[in-house]
Amino acid sequence: MANDGIAVWVVDDDESVRWVLAQALTLAEMAPRCFESGKMFFRALRDERPDVIITDIRMPDMSGLELMEQLARSHADIPVIVITAFSDLDSAVAAYQGGAFEYLPKPFDIDETVALVAKAARQKGVEPGPAGPPQGPRMVGQAPAMQEVFRAIGRLSRSSMTVLITGETGTGKELVARALHQNSPRAKKPFVALNTSAITPELLESELFGHERGAFTGADRRRLGRFEQADGGTLFLDEIGDMSVALQTRLLRVLAENEFFRVGGQTPVRVDVRVIAATHQDLDAAVQEERFREDLYHRLNVMQVAIPPLRDRKEDIPELASVWLEQAAGELGIAPKRLSTEALAAMMAWDWPGNVRELVNLCRRLTVNCAGQEIGLADFPAEPGFAASRPGQSDWTEALAAWVENRIAAAPGEPLLAQALPEFERTLIRTVLRQVGGRRMEAARLLGWGRNTLTRKIRELGLDTDTG
Repeated sequence: MANDGIAVWVVDDDESVRWVLAQALTLAEMAPRCFESGKMFFRALRDERPDVIITDIRMPDMSGLELMEQLARSHADIPVIVITAFSDLDSAVAAYQGGAFEYLPKPFDIDETVALVAKAARQKGVEPGPAGPPQGPRMVGQAPAMQEVFRAIGRLSRSSMTVLITGETGTGKELVARALHQNSPRAKKPFVALNTSAITPELLESELFGHERGAFTGADRRRLGRFEQADGGTLFLDEIGDMSVALQTRLLRVLAENEFFRVGGQTPVRVDVRVIAATHQDLDAAVQEERFREDLYHRLNVMQVAIPPLRDRKEDIPELASVWLEQAAGELGIAPKRLSTEALAAMMAWDWPGNVRELVNLCRRLTVNCAGQEIGLADFPAEPGFAASRPGQSDWTEALAAWVENRIAAAPGEPLLAQALPEFERTLIRTVLRQVGGRRMEAARLLGWGRNTLTRKIRELGLDTDTG
């Protein structure tokens, strides 16, 4: 097996657990492979071998302890991490006695799990390696609300049922829809997306169902609609709440009967399409106000996945920003920029009315506008709303508090002042020098230092190249 990163095999009969672990391990540049039963695992083991194994203690066909007993006969050197509930203390003890490297108590923490896998691999002599370039936009989220989204995708991974995705504009509803498709039995068939609010009601009918030649002025040939294009696969209808009542009626018939007529057509067309719909609107209220058909709402709302706004998952901002700064740099063919402490604090203090889409656009602008490798507050756009969230304004202490909370969560053992104080002084010096045109005597006076103190600080903080 090619070394594309640590090869981690996950054995668990719970689809949602398998999916969440696979996503976390992939983001950590490891190479996960999942099995729903011990029998499937051992069949694969005939041809390949992993670096680390994660297994549940309780599975229908074979317990984690039985799996370890069989492994001990032929692959005793592979470290095994056992997942168990606190109520399975006896099983955990038995797992240790059976040679388990470690056990994960339910509910387990994703970051701790990834760190534990890396530790097990290092003990075996395997170091993490690149898992290859990312394939398209990555779903990132350690916040509890996003973990629930991941679990929902995992639970639906073997299903083709209709799903309604709800969430504010810019939260990533299409990304979730694509994940649902890619982790479904229809993954090898087309994924077709249509924003229903971006097309006039007169044209939307033709977009959805196609038309026959001569159906209307300009229809010089037959055109297949999105339903036919998605046959066998998934059709994602974004902003379904904006669809006209007349088209809602036609959509309801397709969902009920799997057939429709092209515009101007006389022959019914049968399709096999999974529909995933999304909206930022409150469809319950729309039903009450008779703007949305109640029967269509129940057809679409078989399963619902609610995506949280970015302001409710701020702990994900550092990782999201890193991902999109890397992607923006890749688009420009340059090295990724990094955020200064104050820049990250400003991001953590902002409420992100445009959600992840706003963050993505900001990362692209910062990548273009920042002349150096480190992004500072001076590189941020001058929009009044975002500027108000920056440290240095009236709420800079709130931004500092957000930074402290983020650092404690990310690295609880690191001394905060050792990180914050140098950045605080760098920011003061850079800003004052910029304001006074580089005149050090004037800058020292505003800072309350002597000129020699300022010169020493500039040297100690590595600002010589900045200030000339």
